[in-house]
Amino acid sequence: MPSLPEGIVAGHAARLLARAATPERFDARLFARLLGARIAAGNIEALGLNSVALARLYGHWFPNAAAPRVTQPAPVPAHRLDEVDDVRVLLLEHRSRQTEEEIWLADILAHACLGQNHLWEDLGLADRAQLSELLKRHFAPLAAKNTGGMRWKKFFYKQLCEREGLNLCRAPSCAVCAEHPVCFGPE
Repeated sequence: MPSLPEGIVAGHAARLLARAATPERFDARLFARLLGARIAAGNIEALGLNSVALARLYGHWFPNAAAPRVTQPAPVPAHRLDEVDDVRVLLLEHRSRQTEEEIWLADILAHACLGQNHLWEDLGLADRAQLSELLKRHFAPLAAKNTGGMRWKKFFYKQLCEREGLNLCRAPSCAVCAEHPVCFGPE
């Protein structure tokens, strides 16, 4: 997802929070931010949720707002279907609370890994710290494994490669990233 001006994303998130049942809760703020970024981009389908999941998310966190209509999530290129599924399964295996929110987040994160930017940017979060907090809260066993502070997308793919017994592995978009030297420094 191209980077959107912070004020636009924050504005959409604030409008959703105004309709939240419990706007002070971490997850209400988190989902407002994730949804606000996709609404601002005009691409709610890229969130990776089907209409049932999106309606349940809205019903739970934003009962005073109408859920956008989505017939199906944005299509995933055929050659990347397994990748999205693998990331999703990795996350689901490391859920902290076994909640429905974590299923939604696994879908959202797996689809965002297809982006070309840092994962926190492709999610529409303000910074990497917000992504780290999300992962520590909802996928704590996995987050605890990232002892070297590795970038999250790279870390997910490294975990998947280690499962397959591969020693050298990188996220698909890392080679074209302007910050490649930063991410692939000593870890």
